[in-house]
Amino acid sequence: MKKRAPGIVNRRASFDYELGEDLIVGLELTGAETKAARLQHVQLKGSYVAVKRGQLWLVNASFSLKSNDKGSGNTVDTRDRRILAHRKQIDKFIERKKQGWSIVPRKLLTNGRYIKLVIAEGKGKKLYDKRQTIKQRDIKRKGD
Repeated sequence: MKKRAPGIVNRRASFDYELGEDLIVGLELTGAETKAARLQHVQLKGSYVAVKRGQLWLVNASFSLKSNDKGSGNTVDTRDRRILAHRKQIDKFIERKKQGWSIVPRKLLTNGRYIKLVIAEGKGKKLYDKRQTIKQRDIKRKGD
């Protein structure tokens, strides 16, 4: 039996942000976007979560969609996608955003029936914090 990957991971998020609490939410996707997610044709690098009209939206996530036309190949779709969550959870994240935190997509989970997104609240790291992270990682590598 073929073992499937747990999903798409945004590795840049933990490097650029000090991450806080995680939340697993749903995404409003079309059929072609769902297929692209199941085939691991999604990139979360450079994407973020924005607040529009009291809702959370995933912005700038790249989905490589297969076209039905012969010979035209793949197209990359970066449209905004609505995040599905309970009102209390949305309000909590909106409140944290007003306090200066960012909302960062961390993972896109594809191993169940539904496509889920893991988002986290995060504070942006300064350059010296990033250098410290790199130094700690190098020390850990040499110790192993």
